[in-house]
Amino acid sequence: MSTASLLGQTVVVIGGSSGIGFATARAARAEGANVVLTGRNPERLEHAATEIGARDTAAFDAVDIGRLERFFADLPTPVDHVLVTAGGPYYAPVPEFDFAMARRSLDEHVFLPIHIARLAMATVRPGGTLLFLGGTGARRPTAGAFAAAATAALPALIAGLAVELAPIRVNLIAAGFVDTGLSASLLGDQLDARRAELRATLPIARVVGPEDVARLAVHLMTNTALTGATYDIDGGQQLIA
Repeated sequence: MSTASLLGQTVVVIGGSSGIGFATARAARAEGANVVLTGRNPERLEHAATEIGARDTAAFDAVDIGRLERFFADLPTPVDHVLVTAGGPYYAPVPEFDFAMARRSLDEHVFLPIHIARLAMATVRPGGTLLFLGGTGARRPTAGAFAAAATAALPALIAGLAVELAPIRVNLIAAGFVDTGLSASLLGDQLDARRAELRATLPIARVVGPEDVARLAVHLMTNTALTGATYDIDGGQQLIA
């Protein structure tokens, strides 16, 4: 891949102030892209933008649809690529299930992609990319089935959007465990043990980091033959018992 494969293109990262979103924004800048970042925390967003030299930022909650619409309306067009990493998984066993939190998770992982798809039709250039982030949690049944159900819905949604939005390309990255701040917040004091377990058992013999996912994201932006598909990145996690 040419080091100038995104040269002069505009990459919008929704949820770009940390983790996978920030790593992808940094990788896109290294490829010569102009980057626009959004995030909920204004201070963290500004720090991220300064670190990578982002062209612009906007601090808002992505599931605030009115604010999301204004953000897209204010973007200089055409946009070349949009990556959406907003939101994390919601895990809860049935006795502890919080319907309000589950509804927000649905907003983030099912309805938000549809809203962004509608806005992208007038914003993203033909042949450009919509790229969403999901997980691999639906591959094996576990307690807390809601997260698995939401995960399982995304590949079908992305495939349908790819047909409907063509020639805009739509793809999904399905990540396993990635060593980010979100993982740390979910695992707490179990984080180090989980890292050690993965290093000992994964076929790649190391933990997947946000930079690994970022390289895949940039590839999906630049390879114009790819649309409507789900790309797993988990270091072989699904291959082990």
